[in-house]
Amino acid sequence: MEFLDPALGPIWKKVKAGERLGFDDGVTLLRSPDLSGVGRMADHVRRKRHGNIAYYVYNQHVNYTNVCSNRCTFCAFATDEGCRDAYTWSIDEVKERLKERGDEPVREIHMVGGLNESLGFDYFTGLLKAIAEVRPGATIKAFTAVEIDYLSKLSGLSLSETVLALKKAGLAMMPGGGAEVMSQRVHGALFPKKIGKERWLEVMETVHQAGIPSNATLLYGHIETLEERVAHLLTLRDLQDKTGGFSAFIPLAFHSKNTELSHLPPTGGVDDLKTIAAARLILDNFDHIKAYWVMIGEKMAQVALSFGADDLDGTIIEERITHTAGATSKKGLTRGEMVRLVTSAGFEPVERDSFYNHVG
Repeated sequence: MEFLDPALGPIWKKVKAGERLGFDDGVTLLRSPDLSGVGRMADHVRRKRHGNIAYYVYNQHVNYTNVCSNRCTFCAFATDEGCRDAYTWSIDEVKERLKERGDEPVREIHMVGGLNESLGFDYFTGLLKAIAEVRPGATIKAFTAVEIDYLSKLSGLSLSETVLALKKAGLAMMPGGGAEVMSQRVHGALFPKKIGKERWLEVMETVHQAGIPSNATLLYGHIETLEERVAHLLTLRDLQDKTGGFSAFIPLAFHSKNTELSHLPPTGGVDDLKTIAAARLILDNFDHIKAYWVMIGEKMAQVALSFGADDLDGTIIEERITHTAGATSKKGLTRGEMVRLVTSAGFEPVERDSFYNHVG
């Protein structure tokens, strides 16, 4: 393989030999002007694992409240109790929203929300049980590590006891948010009230030990450095070595509209693609890399399938969090639209469940 950037040559030798990439390799990938070269290496790894398949899931998002005590600088979704746009859905309201889509073959309920101090622990276990009642055939993927930490304090139970109580109520999988970028500098500047790196890792390890798989994410394109991105990826890789509990990695492109960081420009296509490709090359122990169409747009997500991504996530139905920060993508897609995105990008669409079993 020929490269415009000679610095990629040694990395390609490691990739071909199946050798693990290091910190300097990751920084080189993200700094390289040779987007095509980085992408071709990532595509090589992606095709060795998944061939020409690209996955999607028929899922529905549920954001049960936007009231949150953390109020992170980068967040446009959260608000305070009593504000005009504040909302909290009752368990019955969540059930009704699910029943509105009762005739659709939803296989996954993706549920996250703010840290609403007016809600008791029983609300959350009741919410899980209600979703399982309305959607008995769907996997409940709910609560970030930040929410799990909060629920442990709310319940008065240990972290492991809290996870087991939620599992008993119906929790089967977790999304990967909450860590954002595992950098003490960024944490102090953007989300000081949120749990830090060590607690996030502890929560995820506990969840994995309980037999609950999760995703992992990186929020990029704000004030983090490229070196901090790579360090974040390596930290995830280390925990995956230990637990094997991460199902997929999802790079999340930052959207600044309606946040305190609204002066920051959006991420560009080159940065989006290099971040996805670098993740595929560095995270050798992760089976799946997602191109989250909500954040990077449908067309860029299609391109990302040739830059290391093998999954477009899902139908979503009604995305709220990123759209409050100015996302211009659709709030949801149909199954037919998901299939067209994959096929028109030159890949074979495969509908999956939450655990990457082929369905349909």
